[in-house]
Amino acid sequence: MWTRTMAVSILGLYVGCGTLQGQQKPAAASPSGVLEFPVVMQQSVNAGKTPVGTKVQARLEFATLVDGNVIPRNAVFSGEVIESTAKAKTEPSRLAIRMDSVQWKSGSASVKVYLTAWYYPAIDEMGQDLQYGPQQGAKRTWNGQGQYPDTTTKVYKPFPGSESDKGSVPDTPASATSNHRVLMKDVEATSASDGSLALVSKHANLKLDKLTTYVLASGDVLPTK
Repeated sequence: MWTRTMAVSILGLYVGCGTLQGQQKPAAASPSGVLEFPVVMQQSVNAGKTPVGTKVQARLEFATLVDGNVIPRNAVFSGEVIESTAKAKTEPSRLAIRMDSVQWKSGSASVKVYLTAWYYPAIDEMGQDLQYGPQQGAKRTWNGQGQYPDTTTKVYKPFPGSESDKGSVPDTPASATSNHRVLMKDVEATSASDGSLALVSKHANLKLDKLTTYVLASGDVLPTK
């Protein structure tokens, strides 16, 4: 449910031409001064399989206040994979993504934000964690098709197939997103001297799906109080 506005601030971000349309009132700036954008990736990314230099995009999930202007929900961030290493026997998996621009219907902006180790967990209407991707154990692999495969069965069908009644729909709970971001399990973020961020995992290959709301940021993100 994406009706709220996340308030953030950043120095040196230039918002391009066009009138920004936002009905939400500006809230207080982030105490850390770090710009945060909650986004959903438009393609899956796998460390070690997705090559460095691959162009990627992500869709903004919350309208975001920047220097008094609102970048609307569904604005599209564009950037590239700048580091992609699979986990080896003695080396961790590493993944880094930098976004260089954001565009929406009435404007655009140049940015420099990076993928962080934070995300917004999905919850159902009963308040239970759906635990998309990052919170699952390393032995379970998210396939980006709506549910986790049952490893005890040979046939996996995420949704009704052609043999099902055409009027039937999957019996799944309506989902929303938590108001509070959390850290991905067994994932750390490292920063370089140039300000870039990279995710590191010693436990499993890093993977991004197209359902989880990840956090892009202009620098290290502090825990929320």
